Amino acid sequence: MPKRIDTSLLAEVAAGANHEPHAVLGPHVGSKSVWVRLLRPFATTVVVRTLDGTYEAEHEQDGVWLAEIPGTDVPDYRVDVTYGADSYSSDDPYRFLPTLGELDLHLITEGRHERLWDVLGANVKRFESVMGEVTGTAFSVWAPNARAVRVVGDFNMWQGASHAMRSLGSSGVWELFIPGVGAGTAYKFEILERDGGWKQKADPMARQTEVPPRTASVVSESAFVWSDDEWLERRSKSAPHADAMSVYEVHLGSWRQGLSYRDLARELTDYVSEMGFTHVEFMPVMEHPFGGSWGYQVTSYYATTARFGSPDDFRYLVDTLHAAGIGVILDWVPGHFPKDEWALARFDGTPLYEHADPLKGEHVDWGTYIFDYGRSEVRNFLVANAVYWLNEFHADGLRVDAVASMLYLDYSREEGQWRPNVYGGRENLDAISFLQEANATAYKNSAGVVMIAEESTAFPGVTASTEHGGLGFGLKWNMGWMNDTLRYIGEEPVHRMYHHHSVTFSLVYAFSEQFMLPISHDEVVHGKGSIMDRVKGDHWQKIANLRALYAFMWTHPGKQLLFMGCEFGQYAEWSEGRSLDWWHLDDGLHAGLRNLVRDLNAVYKANAPLWQRDVDPAGFQWIDADDAGHNVLSYIRYDNAGDPVVVVVNFAGTPHEGYRLALPRAGRWDEIMNTDAEIYGGSGVGNMGSVEADPFEYHGFPASATLRVPPLGAVFLRPAAN
Repeated sequence: MPKRIDTSLLAEVAAGANHEPHAVLGPHVGSKSVWVRLLRPFATTVVVRTLDGTYEAEHEQDGVWLAEIPGTDVPDYRVDVTYGADSYSSDDPYRFLPTLGELDLHLITEGRHERLWDVLGANVKRFESVMGEVTGTAFSVWAPNARAVRVVGDFNMWQGASHAMRSLGSSGVWELFIPGVGAGTAYKFEILERDGGWKQKADPMARQTEVPPRTASVVSESAFVWSDDEWLERRSKSAPHADAMSVYEVHLGSWRQGLSYRDLARELTDYVSEMGFTHVEFMPVMEHPFGGSWGYQVTSYYATTARFGSPDDFRYLVDTLHAAGIGVILDWVPGHFPKDEWALARFDGTPLYEHADPLKGEHVDWGTYIFDYGRSEVRNFLVANAVYWLNEFHADGLRVDAVASMLYLDYSREEGQWRPNVYGGRENLDAISFLQEANATAYKNSAGVVMIAEESTAFPGVTASTEHGGLGFGLKWNMGWMNDTLRYIGEEPVHRMYHHHSVTFSLVYAFSEQFMLPISHDEVVHGKGSIMDRVKGDHWQKIANLRALYAFMWTHPGKQLLFMGCEFGQYAEWSEGRSLDWWHLDDGLHAGLRNLVRDLNAVYKANAPLWQRDVDPAGFQWIDADDAGHNVLSYIRYDNAGDPVVVVVNFAGTPHEGYRLALPRAGRWDEIMNTDAEIYGGSGVGNMGSVEADPFEYHGFPASATLRVPPLGAVFLRPAAN
């Protein structure tokens, strides 16, 4: 006879409310027989079928059936069930061993599982058996404070009692392999909280979701075949901080509305190729319920948003960009997450992913939770997530959002609203440690990638190596340059002489970190207006101001990032709810501005002095930083060989005729860029393609030349080849 089971335990198992259902259900070896318990509520008959025969089961209690198979070896079996006149054959989820091994559980507990997505979430698996191949999905979830966990979904009519998961001990992980469930199946985890209530939760590790506003997770299995081996090989030998990097920031839903990932693979790739940007940066593609958050309130950190297609469709977009020689940077948001009750918030009925202390666990201004960076499993969830996007989607970098909010315990808080660290300071030591680990792990796992910090304070060592106590980022957004420069160009040209050193100040600290210069989406929303709104003057003057601004940006030390629409001077403030105003390109001045950005990218990439020594003070030299009276900046950029490109930017509304410019050598200098050229919509003030420098000492330089400097324009000079 089988081991007697207490009726209350059977009732609990039948309700799917037991933490160890495999101890009751499935095959169990007796002294002479294998006893198989099966949960089949409302069945008329239940039969266990093996290669050697069939064995009828008897109803035991509450839909639990018991069958006896002679012998002490557990055979491969299937289950035939009738419900009145209907018959069904199925497999038994409770006959399978755990799909996570002891090493997996150890690494999860220690917070060191770098491929966490391979063992948690929903993973399609295939097993050979004597009765045929078994295909199914291994479900697993971390919910240490749950009393019970069930899987619900399309496959069980969203009734989870027959698919209760087992607890894998102190790891806090729950697991169940469900045969017959494959890719495309919608599911959630149903969690029995300590107070006795059940809640359905999306899978934190889901790799695919339903299209919002639907909130279920979807079983995903990639069939994509990458073709970017050459790209990855080249990338592995590159140093992004020493290479040309010109980034086009894109919001996928509003670049051109209605495009799928595969549509974008064609149209966006063609456009970015034509414009000459080296990289695109996508605002968050991770699944988020509210489109108006632009993706910065993430609910599924491992899933691409289903709004534009499947995960493999997004892989196709990345692969296509790589084939065109364009890198892909993804915005990543480990700083906070929304409070939607079906997602991460209070996941197992307790503060789990979020910090339990509300002074550390909530962003009051944003209405979101803050991750508990000191908890090993939470840190692992995020570090593995960074590795996931770099490995599984071949991303070439991550731009980490709102780093300042992570670094400081008093971020956006008044006195009494925050709790100091153990040393009495305001730094979030757990978040600092997490960022160091995430950066070090990303660089270790993916050669040639770049980690970028959106960090707006003077926190030291953001791009210093973790070995030397830094945060370990590769680049940091230069918010100081952005704020000072946009404020400067917002002045009337006649007043700029009084603000001259606000636009030169960035060179005081330009080499204290490894910087990227951003004119991002944040500068064209929330009532700030567009970049066109920032500058004064008539239509021609506004466009000319932007031509001068972009010339300054492209030649200033640091990589650059430009938000979509800024390249052609969109007048309207950006909105995620509509496409860019592409009709502007019917206007010759807007089209000329776009052509200038295209040619700036070409000149930039072709001239190593403009990017090769971005982080080296010896790669930059002022010619004249103090010509406030003319609103002129002049400086030299050098490459590793010491070859120069000279830049003269005139932020005045009038040209300067016969302007004497100091130069590092005599001879002919070619004018390789003039932003006032008529093809860009300019007035055509230039130097007929070159200037001749005489050995006439000026401003401490051995040579000088006189040139025409265009109004609201810039010229770049390079020594003639001969």
